Amino acid sequence: MHTDMQWWTRIRVRMAQEDISKRQLCREEGIGWGTLEKVLCHPEPPGYRRDAPYPEPKLGPYVARIEQILDEDSNVGKKQRHTAQRIFERLVEEGYEGGYTQVREKVRALKRQRGEVFVPLRHDPGTAQVDVGHALARVGGVLSKLCYFVMALPHSDALFVQAFWHARTEMFWEFHRRAFEYFGGVPRRISYDNDTVLVSAIIGTRARRLTEGFLQLQSHYRFEAHFCTVRRANEKGVVEAMVGFARRKFLVPVPQVRDLEELNARLLEQCRADLGRTLRGKATSKRELLVEDEAAFPPLPEAAFDACQKKPTRVSSLSLVRFDTNDYSVPTCHAHHEVVVKGYVDRVVVCRQGQVIACHDRCWGRGQVCLDPVHYLGLLERKPGALDYGRPFERLELPECFAVLRARLERELGGEGTREYIQVLRLLERHSLDQLTAAVERGLRCNAVIRDAIAQFVLPREPWEQTTFSLDGREHLRGVQVAESDPSRYTQLLATGGGG
Repeated sequence: MHTDMQWWTRIRVRMAQEDISKRQLCREEGIGWGTLEKVLCHPEPPGYRRDAPYPEPKLGPYVARIEQILDEDSNVGKKQRHTAQRIFERLVEEGYEGGYTQVREKVRALKRQRGEVFVPLRHDPGTAQVDVGHALARVGGVLSKLCYFVMALPHSDALFVQAFWHARTEMFWEFHRRAFEYFGGVPRRISYDNDTVLVSAIIGTRARRLTEGFLQLQSHYRFEAHFCTVRRANEKGVVEAMVGFARRKFLVPVPQVRDLEELNARLLEQCRADLGRTLRGKATSKRELLVEDEAAFPPLPEAAFDACQKKPTRVSSLSLVRFDTNDYSVPTCHAHHEVVVKGYVDRVVVCRQGQVIACHDRCWGRGQVCLDPVHYLGLLERKPGALDYGRPFERLELPECFAVLRARLERELGGEGTREYIQVLRLLERHSLDQLTAAVERGLRCNAVIRDAIAQFVLPREPWEQTTFSLDGREHLRGVQVAESDPSRYTQLLATGGGG
């Protein structure tokens, strides 16, 4: 049977335009009566059609078994579901005598029939979706696996991306704080996965028991939270697509940065640049649509959210506190006292009675000890021998002038010289190393090497002519009268023995 469209059209045109019978047309074109009838009935070739499906004498008895396996797979994670090859192997074990190709095509057809169909969702202004992805980055010369959070606004398709070392509660908090500041408001409704950082228990289809950390965030910013049905990520399909978009566009090739601050600064600039795009089906750019989102946002709370994990603990006898498996030092005067440790994404802050007593860069290793030698200087006055053997002072790198000062003090004062040197070091508790270094160098030049002399050089003094007392700004002192001193009164005092 001919199926060429040009030939098909010619037959239909001849029959309609020429004074010719069907029999003559069949004879001239060399076709049968049934073929001519089909051409005249269809404006284009209908293709091959079967009245009934192919018979499956070998596979037919096993189709129900294949459907059963696929039903069981629907309750299993994707990585442990049956492939067509594995289904074929199981059928062979159960007596199937046909080939693999039949099984593969049947599995493909059954999966196609089971494919889920979704309803397109409406995205009102002022809503958001959040998800987390993972990517590689070379940070400080080391190739590391990072997690990056993405907040997308489905109405405008604007996105905000930031990278962190881990997907923990304090990172989740910090990301939201930065995202809300970037968008200039808080979305009315935010959709999430059922991550354990957010959800402690799933109750039925929709009910959730939320974690304490998430409730603190939600209470502060007062937004409505929506959690997707289990294994129904299509409910936040916009951000699902944005996670892949951000990885391909912002993190390829693998970024090479000094630290996470530099990487996040880059991501922020890329998010801003992306606002210039206009999506298919949209009349305006993302930046213009974002204005509609922002108009629907409630304002930011007046008080900033303190995005940190808080942990009450007691300072040990080594003047250390433990947070997240790592130890951090505090000044020795706080040993054995109750404190609160605050773990931020980039630092650990230790507070006592509402006052900050120590601050360290956060350590992401395990079982590490972060020591600040300044915290132990006060203890050196009672235990001066620890200056050379104490662990906190192993990495205390001081300029050469400090070694010269110590040698000179110990040469001139003996054992007391070490204690005097320690008192000089204690000036670091209130002044920077640069300030103290300049003071020590000046003291060595002036031959004033004791602690009290060097302390006078720590802060720059004003020139003498600038220290003249002035009544400017002190109008209340103009009425004060000071009597002129009479030196003869001192002589009289000595004569009466009052000067003893």
